[in-house]
Amino acid sequence: MLKNLQTLGGVINNNNTMPILDNFLFELNHNSLKISASDLETTMSAKLDVESSDEGEIAVPARLLLDTLKSFPEQPLTFHKLDNHTIEISSEQGKYALAYANAEDFPTPVSIEDASQTVLVGDVLATAINKTIFATGNDDLRPVMNGVFFRFTEDALIFVGTDAHKLVKYSRTDIKTDKPAEFIMPKKPLNLLKGVLLGSEEDVQIEFNESNAKFSFDNVELTCRLVDGKYPNYEAVIPKENPNVLTIDRSSFLSSVRRVSIFSNKTTHQIRLKIAGAELNISAEDLDYSNKAEERLTCDYQGDDLTIGFNSKFLTEMLNNLNSDEIKIKMSLPNRAGILTPVDGLENGEHITMLVMPVMLGNQ
Repeated sequence: MLKNLQTLGGVINNNNTMPILDNFLFELNHNSLKISASDLETTMSAKLDVESSDEGEIAVPARLLLDTLKSFPEQPLTFHKLDNHTIEISSEQGKYALAYANAEDFPTPVSIEDASQTVLVGDVLATAINKTIFATGNDDLRPVMNGVFFRFTEDALIFVGTDAHKLVKYSRTDIKTDKPAEFIMPKKPLNLLKGVLLGSEEDVQIEFNESNAKFSFDNVELTCRLVDGKYPNYEAVIPKENPNVLTIDRSSFLSSVRRVSIFSNKTTHQIRLKIAGAELNISAEDLDYSNKAEERLTCDYQGDDLTIGFNSKFLTEMLNNLNSDEIKIKMSLPNRAGILTPVDGLENGEHITMLVMPVMLGNQ
């Protein structure tokens, strides 16, 4: 029970406008207990097997119940509804009474009409979320960029995250759908799904229409409102001609970027990559404090000598999310985006492209 409640607790906001949203909804139907949490945008529920011959529904204070259950060792608990609007929990240690609210005040989840459907393995969905969600934005003026774009085609499933400074496109050509569709999922429900589904071999049924989506798996259901709007044309910003290709060991490059970036300007986080022959020179300078750092790495490089600047925070995030021993960075000009791809470490049918916009070199 505690494990399920902790997952559902992720739905509940710290400061709700409606007091009822601070509660879990308990719906008892004999030996089945359905527990739900909602923030009006997202509703998540889990079904548990219990021992009971009764039916009924109440709303129980979420924080108080979670704090109480966390303090118990593993043991069965008995919940008993009393006449004075309280629920009594009996354990081996004692008894605890909580005031409950009326279930009628709890928002009902939206039903998804005229829904399209598709099925994904849980871990595939969690991996797709994991690879793209870090690249999404936090700009309230551009809400479409605050979510992950899901695009189901007859050739592949495509997931895209971008904040206009960096972009990740993750696709699976081994999974196809008969009915093409696309929608934008908000960040909060994606984080909830990622936490539950990582490593799961369970099938996840996805139902969606123009305004809502529902994910069903195992004993869990999650319904959420989709982000309204048209997603930007991400293919248009991915440069097609990139004659300069750098191949390098991912972990040594990541370590160098981390070290050198400590000396970069704290506003721009700019680092400079200077590539000539088989040598990569990574440098950063903070003129305000006269701090500077420089490192050299050997690499495999095909192309013209090039000097290009990147935001070290974005570069570090991308390198952390590539599970590959070696990576390729494809570039064209100092003012065009760099494209990062893994050399190895991908499953069959798995493709990932990461794009990072350059920082104009000048005052660092």
